Amino acid sequence: MGGIEATVCGADAKSDRRDVAVLRELAKRYAEICGKPIQRERRDLWRRHNSLKPIRPLIYVRAFAWEEMSQSKCECSDPFFRQYEDFFRRALFWDTLEDDSIFEPWVKVSAVKALPPDGIWGLPVPMDYSEKGGYRWDPPLKNLRDLDRLAVPRHEIDETATERRISMLRDAIGDIISVVADRSPAYSFWNADISTQLGFLRGIEQLMVDMVEDPEGLHALLARMRDGILKAQYEAEKAGDWRLTDHQNQAMPYAEELGDPAPDGGPVSRKELWCFCASQETTAVGPDMFEEFMLQYQIPILEKFGLAAYGCCEDLTRKIGKLRRIPNLRRIAVSPFADAARCAEQIGTDYVISYRPSPADMVAYGFDVGRIKGILRRDLSACRGLHVDITLKDVETVEGDPNRVRNWVRVAREVVDEVWSKA
Repeated sequence: MGGIEATVCGADAKSDRRDVAVLRELAKRYAEICGKPIQRERRDLWRRHNSLKPIRPLIYVRAFAWEEMSQSKCECSDPFFRQYEDFFRRALFWDTLEDDSIFEPWVKVSAVKALPPDGIWGLPVPMDYSEKGGYRWDPPLKNLRDLDRLAVPRHEIDETATERRISMLRDAIGDIISVVADRSPAYSFWNADISTQLGFLRGIEQLMVDMVEDPEGLHALLARMRDGILKAQYEAEKAGDWRLTDHQNQAMPYAEELGDPAPDGGPVSRKELWCFCASQETTAVGPDMFEEFMLQYQIPILEKFGLAAYGCCEDLTRKIGKLRRIPNLRRIAVSPFADAARCAEQIGTDYVISYRPSPADMVAYGFDVGRIKGILRRDLSACRGLHVDITLKDVETVEGDPNRVRNWVRVAREVVDEVWSKA
């Protein structure tokens, strides 16, 4: 389970006591979930699976339209406590889905990190949000010759403000469950794949124009971003701020080659951790240009870590051959837009296939068991005998049905049992 970017706010004594009482009750229930024997079993399954040992496909529910569930209503007044209340309530509901997710016996508080005032790269990105949840933005880097406008990344933590956050939560629930600081650099996960922030800085269409009209300028920008990310990550390692709670692989980050996630370990090197990377912004770019204008700049970041997972929602069908350049690659995403059979054929048993069926087909619009089984049976049959797990993600709606994802997990298990019995 992930950390929470929290803000400490003041509250009157009465509401503070009420908030703490709510949190304590939820934390107790969450701790009970974490202590179930099934968690040990799941850890062993994921550990073997991510180390390319043959087991059944594991099922990971990453999203379930939480905002539509009645259980998502929070009671805490203070925004700081409210975020943790939401974390606990979400986990308690998640546990009822009975997928193969692991619930860890700790909560994370994000350390207060020194950042540029106008965005992660020092340039404000004006956002125009629509009422339906979409947005457009005005890319601030209009000229590739203006790279000196970019901030130089650094890793620095405000220890006083961080301790204030941690103490506030520990005072409330620290006797029930471990509270740990997330001291990993701000330049990690989506801020470290280059691609995400590049899209904001330059714009998706302009990025593709740059590849043709100004490749030299784009290469200079990519090199600047790569070097800045590496600098901040190295500074965090030198400061001892990477910990075993900082694994990132968009699934359950267990593997026999690496230490298990843990709340009480000391500093670790990046070589002891999982790293996640993607490039959704270049999904429409061909394999050679993807390699030239993205992958070659991501590899120096990825190879500093122990194991790597690649891909989110982009179609990687034609790029798997290029991804083999990543020396520590272990997991590859097969998104709803990819050809699952072609991906499985290319990946073979060399990597874990993170298969991600479309949430629209699975749970978002009606619940057609025949259609669900047909899609899963087709794609999992193409992966039979390989190392594959199933991720349900990007679920924006289940039409208010609290049982839909739970029923989907049950149906998915039926298909897994059917297909794998023939392996």
